[in-house]
Amino acid sequence: MISFIVPAHNEELELPATLLAIGAAAAEAGENHEVIVVDDASTDATPAIACSAGAQVVSINRRQIAASRNAGARQARGEILFFVDADTRIKATHVRDGISALQAGYSGGSARIITDGDVPWWGNTVLKVLSALYFANNLGAGAFIFTTRQNFEAIGGFDEQYFAGEEVFLSLALKKIGRFKVLREPMITSGRKLRMHSGRSLWWQSTRLLLGGVHSCRSRKRLDLWYDGKRESRTI
Repeated sequence: MISFIVPAHNEELELPATLLAIGAAAAEAGENHEVIVVDDASTDATPAIACSAGAQVVSINRRQIAASRNAGARQARGEILFFVDADTRIKATHVRDGISALQAGYSGGSARIITDGDVPWWGNTVLKVLSALYFANNLGAGAFIFTTRQNFEAIGGFDEQYFAGEEVFLSLALKKIGRFKVLREPMITSGRKLRMHSGRSLWWQSTRLLLGGVHSCRSRKRLDLWYDGKRESRTI
C-alpha cells in the first residue's frame, strides 16, 4: 500500500479537486492506496469534504505544515509515503515514476511545479527564475514529496523547528542517505499566492526571509506568506 498525506487548513475550495486527482492517479497507476487528510485547525468544511471523499481525517491544532505532515505519516499504513499539498494536482505518472525511483534506490524525490490559472506576468517570470535555481540544487518542492516509510523514519521526518522551508531540510536529510530524484513531469499547484499578494509584498517577505536565514523560519510570526490564511473565493 502507498499512503497519500494531505496537510490542510481551510481548503474547502481546493481540496475536492486534489482528492479527485489523487484517486484517479492511484487508480490509473494500479496502486492500492489510502488518503489521509490532516486537518490543522480548519474553520470551514475541510474535514467534512475529506470524509465525504473517503479520506481518513486526522485533526490537529498546530498551524504548522511540518507538524501536519508528520501527524499524517504517523497514521499512515503504507510503506511508501506521498505528501501532496491540498492545492496540488498530481497524475498517474507521478505515482508510477515516484515508485520506480524508490525501487531504483533513490531515497526520495519530488517534481517541478507549474501554477494553475492566470498569474501576473511578473509572477511567471519570478517563478521560472526561482524554480530554475531551486531545482538546479536537486531539492524537493513542499507541494509534492515522496519517500519510503523507512527513510522517513530514519531521518526523523519533517523538522518541526521550522514553520517554512521544512521541505529543504527534508531533502537535504534524504540526500545524505541516497540519491534524490526530481521527476521530469511537473505537478500543478495553486498560483493563489501570486494572485493574492502584490509583487512588492512578495519581494519584501522573501527578502526578509533570506536575510533572516534559518532563524527566520523558526517562528510563524513573520511568515504571512504561508500562514496568513488567505484563500480565493472560487477555484480556478
